[in-house]
Amino acid sequence: MLSYRLKLWRLYNKLPGKALGEYRLLPLFFILGAALEYSMIHWQIGEVNFYKVYKRRRVEELVEQRLRLEQA
Repeated sequence: MLSYRLKLWRLYNKLPGKALGEYRLLPLFFILGAALEYSMIHWQIGEVNFYKVYKRRRVEELVEQRLRLEQA
């Protein structure tokens, strides 16, 4: 366990941005989040991507809500 922790600590110390302290990984996570968002928008599986599914479900929820209000 100690050797694993030591290896992890050495890898962490090799990363740039020591002035940021404990936030030194923040730019990396920002870039990874942007890449994930880009892939969700632009990558399609068949004819569907994440946002088309989200929009369709949101419209279905709004229609169901409106129908419930009209019936009440």
